Amino acid sequence: MMLYYIYDGTFEGLLTAIYDAYYERENPEQIVAMDDFIDNFLIQRRYIDTDKEKATKVHNGIINKISKEALTNIMYAYLSEHENAGRYILEYLRFGFKVGRLVDSYLSDDRVYNIHRLVTKINREKHLLLGIIRFRLLSNNIYYAPIETQYNTACLLGEHFASRMADQIFVIHDVKRNYGVFYDKSKWFISDIDIKGNFDYHEKELFYQELWKRYFESIAIKDRTNLKLQANFMPKRYWKYLVEMK
Repeated sequence: MMLYYIYDGTFEGLLTAIYDAYYERENPEQIVAMDDFIDNFLIQRRYIDTDKEKATKVHNGIINKISKEALTNIMYAYLSEHENAGRYILEYLRFGFKVGRLVDSYLSDDRVYNIHRLVTKINREKHLLLGIIRFRLLSNNIYYAPIETQYNTACLLGEHFASRMADQIFVIHDVKRNYGVFYDKSKWFISDIDIKGNFDYHEKELFYQELWKRYFESIAIKDRTNLKLQANFMPKRYWKYLVEMK
């Protein structure tokens, strides 16, 4: 029988699962979010109740006994939503608690490599999003940016855009996961979001959208169009919400 830890999908829930596995000396085959769990008769299920005290102990233990970078690494691995992320994180932390701050220097060790590979993917998408997000000015003077990302990276964008757009109210909407990054001119925060229907754009927005499309078309050299190369720099999965690609 394969032992599966099943948690509520939150980061605190994951840390609780890590705590239970570590202190009860169990080695679950998978640590999986409830919504992603697919049952079969070979699985021994253990449901993890999120415990803030346990999660805090793991959080602080990582910082004190390994490093802040290690905490960031497992957060990014969690955001990757990879099917094996939970198990990778457990293996990485068990190794990290043994070797301490040197853990990330063991690049050839699979326990470290698996995490770094996911971190690289998250960083790559985060960097890409900083350049391709398109805000639209709504009639109520809120800037709205819809995105559908491969990984759960929208939550990593708040600090950057709060700094760049400090005098504006904005929402970055992860349409795929139904949550948003909100900024109200004083702080940014994350909240669930459920938007139905069409938006009323500000009259300036429609003008600037048309202007941007014309600029995009005017600088293009048709004889040198290379869609494959363009897709390498701006993958097609992100084109849906790019003004210039409509």
